[in-house]
Amino acid sequence: MDITSARVAIIGLGYVGLPLAVEFGKRRPVLGFDINQTRIAELRGGTDHTLETDAEELAAASQLAFSHDRADLKSCQVFIVTVPTPVDQANRPDLTPLVKASETVGQALKKGDIVVYESTVYPGATEEVCVPILEKTSGLKFNVDFFCGYSPERINPGDKEHRLPTIRKVTSGSTPEVATAVDGLYAQIITAGTHKASSIKVAEAAKVIENTQRDLNIALMNELCLIFRKLGIDTLEVLQAAGTKWNFLPFRPGLVGGHCIGVDPYYLTHKAQEVGYHPEVILAGRRINDSMAAHVADETVKLMLKKNIPVLGSRVLVLGLTFKENCPDVRNTKVVDIVKTLRGYNTEVDVYDPWIDTDEAMHEYGLACLKDAPQPGRYAAVVVAVGHREFHAMGAQGIQALGIPGAVIFDVKGLLPFGVADGRL
Repeated sequence: MDITSARVAIIGLGYVGLPLAVEFGKRRPVLGFDINQTRIAELRGGTDHTLETDAEELAAASQLAFSHDRADLKSCQVFIVTVPTPVDQANRPDLTPLVKASETVGQALKKGDIVVYESTVYPGATEEVCVPILEKTSGLKFNVDFFCGYSPERINPGDKEHRLPTIRKVTSGSTPEVATAVDGLYAQIITAGTHKASSIKVAEAAKVIENTQRDLNIALMNELCLIFRKLGIDTLEVLQAAGTKWNFLPFRPGLVGGHCIGVDPYYLTHKAQEVGYHPEVILAGRRINDSMAAHVADETVKLMLKKNIPVLGSRVLVLGLTFKENCPDVRNTKVVDIVKTLRGYNTEVDVYDPWIDTDEAMHEYGLACLKDAPQPGRYAAVVVAVGHREFHAMGAQGIQALGIPGAVIFDVKGLLPFGVADGRL
């Protein structure tokens, strides 16, 4: 199967889809498709609010066009779906974006076309959920008239070292011939090389366990943090000491949010329960990690009480809202849970993050964040929730100056030197 000259459509132009569209657009005809007309207008103007690409990179993708018109998809032969796959309030997989994207692609499918999914799913979802939608919408038969592949995304938002071309790519296809074609397609843009899995299910499973493994390692560190706090031991000092052994893994405690690590394990546990297995270790790790934001807020309040600082009506500053440092991504950020818990103690909470779009924060979470830097000397407590470079630059004195004399400083990210913060993970 030769798809070397096929026109590629990228469905969904977020943190995953846009870098993919740009890399392919440097080498072959590509259509970047998104239903968000504002996003299309932004990209046509050479701007990317996610900061994953810049104007120079967009300009270099000379064969990349953008559209929100579904009719334009009919000119393409390969469709790569990169829409989000979140969980609902009960932590159940929400496949709505994937279903709608499959319906859209199905309307454009023709004989010989290939649909590749990059969205994180549980093993089996591509063939059990997406393929029937493609067949129904297109009227075509799977593995006769059209074919599928799966290549899990490995984008790390805000990481300027590990970019799409330098991260090895897992690929797969619904037939051996299609698997080879899909692998060859990605090999055109992935300088780090590819790994062709034996089946779509293997590739799907590889994605969910990558982040499940990381989630569990962080959960262990978080549980150790809770134990050491009761023992009066500084967790980071313990980790530094243990880290002198050559094979000690350098994980640290922290909040686990974002679009992958805090979500993907639930896709695996959902499928496990569906087939009759109740996962214990994975869900235990999820419970620990999901509890850490409330722990930060509770400990901050306890420290205020120990210092005889009134809690009711006090002003608390939370520095950072994004799910990770030096990145504008607020998807599934657990800092929101810190804010909610602090407000549950009837404190007045201000949030400041120089990286975010404050309108997006209001739209997603109902949070009215500070647009300008916070005024010094106002806060009874300061929670350093995200390790942005701007907060590093402030240093201990700059952060302490934001509080009233003797204000509580809780350092979630281990940003401050030993002994400066009143509490940290």
